[in-house]
Amino acid sequence: MKQGIHPSNWHHDCTVTCSCGNTFVTGGVKQNVQVDICSACHPFFTGEMRFVDRQGRVDKFQKKLQVAAAAAAAAAAKSTKQTQTKAPAKSYKQILVESQNELKKNKAEATEVAAN
Repeated sequence: MKQGIHPSNWHHDCTVTCSCGNTFVTGGVKQNVQVDICSACHPFFTGEMRFVDRQGRVDKFQKKLQVAAAAAAAAAAKSTKQTQTKAPAKSYKQILVESQNELKKNKAEATEVAAN
């Protein structure tokens, strides 16, 4: 090990205490350490399905999901109303055929007026 890079106040008997009651000894710069969650109570290590909620983060996330779902439902309802009132879109070919028919009709009317 390199000399002079390690802390001078290192404790080889640092006691870590979890909020679940689990305690273990490790090394650290403090004599006693308090933690909120450890390997004995964390869902990843225990395999049980539960939320680890610190400072209401899970509740905050659930509220965001509800707001997003409500907004998506409102947008979907709005888009269905708009599509129902909107006229069906015409293709380019349909527009050309209609304009050609109008031109033929106008030409025919013009020849009838000239003939009379």
